[in-house]
Amino acid sequence: MRKRVTLGVVVSGALALSALAVPAAQADGGSYTPEDISKIAQAARDASAAADGKSAFSAAAAEPGVPYALDLKFSGVKVNNGKAIVAGTSAIVSVPVSYKVTHAADIDITDPELFVNVEIYRGDFTDPTNNLYGDELHTCTATSSTTANCKGKIDVYPDIELSNADATSWKGVGWAIDFNGQDPLDPNADWSQIGYVDQDKVTTTKLQRLSKLTANASPEPVKKGKTITVTGKLSRANWDTGTYTGYSTQPVKLQFRKKSASTYTTVKTIKTNSKGELKTTVKASQDGYYRYSFAGTSTTPAVNATGDFIDVK
Repeated sequence: MRKRVTLGVVVSGALALSALAVPAAQADGGSYTPEDISKIAQAARDASAAADGKSAFSAAAAEPGVPYALDLKFSGVKVNNGKAIVAGTSAIVSVPVSYKVTHAADIDITDPELFVNVEIYRGDFTDPTNNLYGDELHTCTATSSTTANCKGKIDVYPDIELSNADATSWKGVGWAIDFNGQDPLDPNADWSQIGYVDQDKVTTTKLQRLSKLTANASPEPVKKGKTITVTGKLSRANWDTGTYTGYSTQPVKLQFRKKSASTYTTVKTIKTNSKGELKTTVKASQDGYYRYSFAGTSTTPAVNATGDFIDVK
């Protein structure tokens, strides 16, 4: 399992990469992992921020030993095709990321030493509470001498990366770094030859806790006109405990579908108890399916229980 890094790592001096724990084995110029690149980009970000005293990007001329500003901008960023990211308690969730970059004509978007990426984070850009990125480097395809379409993924590891507080809105940051023949892991690297840019708030997305809903109608078979009891439970991923726990005091619809029909109609709305449990009664009228339906909240997606068939005699 990978270990997350934080966008706002503070780096003292020109670029104290040793403090970022980038594997020394990469210093021979071999392949860098996405985590390596993310850490190196953070070092560039922090060095630029320290130099201009304001932000991680400055259009001013770079000082000696400070990365120069890449002329590159992000637009049209979409995470998970604009839908919320929904995660359970353990399964890795991978969602697509797509965007466009516009850059100066002297930037070669296909250069293997140019890395472009979009990450999402929660909190403040300079000191985020959490950040998420992809296990693989993003790829860009040139559409002209100054534009390219890029794509990649963001991979979410709920069991090691998330807490319940993460079920909220996240912001996106796009960044690019160009090594230009320099090895960032070399203490003698000339960082003024390395280009860097970041662009904050390129998109927003939501993270939600996966929900589950059950329904059981009994007794069955049942005589027409007799009482049916429909029980169920609404639960959702608890990222603090790694389990599914009941979602209390939530409005849930009891719905019915005739045996010969294709759509459900709402019979009544009830609320879950303190344990997320549901229980109500109805009169048996005809063969069909009963289910519970939850509309969702900002932190938890909508979910429908599987319909439970009742045979009415």
